[in-house]
Amino acid sequence: MDRIIKITLCGFIVILAGFVGIISYDGFLMERYHSSLSGSYAYSFSVTTDSELTNVTFFIQVQEDPSGNSPIVSRISAKDVSGLPADWQTALFATGKATMLKITMVSIRPPAGTTAGNPYTVTFRVNISSKNSIETLDPATNGVIFRPVQNLRVVPCTEETSSPSGSPTCAEYITPVLADYSAAPGATVTLSSTLDGINNWKILEPQANEYHTKQSVLLFGENHGWTTEKGTLVTGMGSYDLPKPLI
Repeated sequence: MDRIIKITLCGFIVILAGFVGIISYDGFLMERYHSSLSGSYAYSFSVTTDSELTNVTFFIQVQEDPSGNSPIVSRISAKDVSGLPADWQTALFATGKATMLKITMVSIRPPAGTTAGNPYTVTFRVNISSKNSIETLDPATNGVIFRPVQNLRVVPCTEETSSPSGSPTCAEYITPVLADYSAAPGATVTLSSTLDGINNWKILEPQANEYHTKQSVLLFGENHGWTTEKGTLVTGMGSYDLPKPLI
């Protein structure tokens, strides 16, 4: 009887030690993940033209989550924007469905030598870190994206939108933008916005996951009103082999 009790007790101790070891290792993984986790957003807006534009006004989307919270509005309000020309005036407007950024300027005057094959581009950028993990699997539903998102549909990933890691999901959508300016009849103008969201961490080696979205519209001649931008969204790129929370 004593021998059976000893064997049972030894078995219990071995199981307990193994359980404690697993818990300790899982705890180590979680601690390493959370202590090294960092998220960041990279946003850009570009105007590309081969001709002078005058009396210019744009209304473009500001990226935000479904509740209307945006990671960049404070930077825009403070004019803390890289590459923003001094003569471009900006103002934020809440429409009820989305937050829009109004941009006005007297003119966009390309330098000498600008042609259709060598157009002039003005780009401003905002890069900002996030205190929390960024939603990179389904930002259209749960995360930060340009809004409103209309006619969102999943499409096959192309060579341009594919990812060397993870199992990305690709989608297309449309969204409204206002472009009001005068220009020569032969002018070509492209408006484009991009947003990248990425999480980085290190447990045993550096890992990351991310999403990208880009929207653009090509316009000819002068324009005085709302038009539609076409957007692409690529989500789920990178690693999602994350440590499980301890119960």
